[in-house]
Amino acid sequence: MGQGSGGFVHAILHRLQVLVFPFFATLAALAPAAAADFAPVRPDVALAFPRDLGAHPAFRTEWWYVTGWITDESGADRGFQVTFFRVRTGIGERSASHFAPTQLVLAHAAIADPAAGRLQHGERAERALPPLAGAEEGRTHAWIRDWLLEWDGTRYRARASNGAFSFELDFVPGDPPLLNGRGGFSRKAPDPRHASHYYSRPQLKVDGTLTLDGRRHAVRGSAWLDHEWSSELMPERAKGWDWIGINLHEGGSLMAFRMRDADGRPMWTALTLVEGGRAQRAEGPDVVRFVPLRTWRSPRTGADYPVAWELELPAAAPDGPMRRLRLVPLMDDQELDSSRSTGAIYWEGAVRALELGDAPATQAIDGKPREIGRGYLEMTGYANRPQM
Repeated sequence: MGQGSGGFVHAILHRLQVLVFPFFATLAALAPAAAADFAPVRPDVALAFPRDLGAHPAFRTEWWYVTGWITDESGADRGFQVTFFRVRTGIGERSASHFAPTQLVLAHAAIADPAAGRLQHGERAERALPPLAGAEEGRTHAWIRDWLLEWDGTRYRARASNGAFSFELDFVPGDPPLLNGRGGFSRKAPDPRHASHYYSRPQLKVDGTLTLDGRRHAVRGSAWLDHEWSSELMPERAKGWDWIGINLHEGGSLMAFRMRDADGRPMWTALTLVEGGRAQRAEGPDVVRFVPLRTWRSPRTGADYPVAWELELPAAAPDGPMRRLRLVPLMDDQELDSSRSTGAIYWEGAVRALELGDAPATQAIDGKPREIGRGYLEMTGYANRPQM
């Protein structure tokens, strides 16, 4: 991550060697020496649509990430996630062979089912070689065999499955893409080299089917899509990040994140809050405070995750009050182990957002604050440092 791609690419190619491609052994051995002229993220580049809905293969890493809450015909709530990653490896770019692994496509999918008490998830990884796998430029269309995420001009469609679940979901946006940071240039650290191009599509209306444990359910709900691409995302001192994407019940949205160092101190924070048709954006070392309230220890990895949080948001006006929210998980065990694809072990879970107002911190646990939205919380770097 950060200064070189060799470690990440070597790890990915090793997994693909074991899982899929025996001939990757030689390529994996060459990975640390590979070099590529990765495109930089620049603040003067304006995002344009529909062009930027698609892939950006000149950049090192990219992902399309959809999370949401769905409700079945019985009223049961569940969370879901589907993410497609595109990785430029820097390997074999001068080769005339179509089999050179210049680009990789990886995918994660998960269902958070409180009845099961833990996350059900699957993952896939392939080199980008149509029709087997790819990520199309100019429009959202990423796929690995029968898994896919695509945009048809009016809606997104996602399909994923493993042995425990399958889903086919449509997502209909009501608004244009929401740019994060400054015009879609989203800094991740004090040094502006560490940045991404980043937009969100909150308040997606969800409709589709979920098959779980052999039972097929019609589901509806709301979702959030993020699309980011970067060549130098995390600074060397960073250990991980905490991120939220919340669809507010009154129609707005909240995105906030903090990048943490090895001691858990914030290195950079950012916020995009839309309410009443107006967007508030802020970024800096401490514009958002993430205060952990309760931790959960994974019985599989031993990692301790802060699964309940208090967030302190900046005032909308210079003399206005600070806002305080509490995040409550749908269930504690929403850890996702992607050791067979990206190598990351992280917590990706459905959460409720509660408005605390000026209540003291103790009321975040014992009081009855008002629920104002639902969404997802992502926490990385608690089990291992993500390799970007």
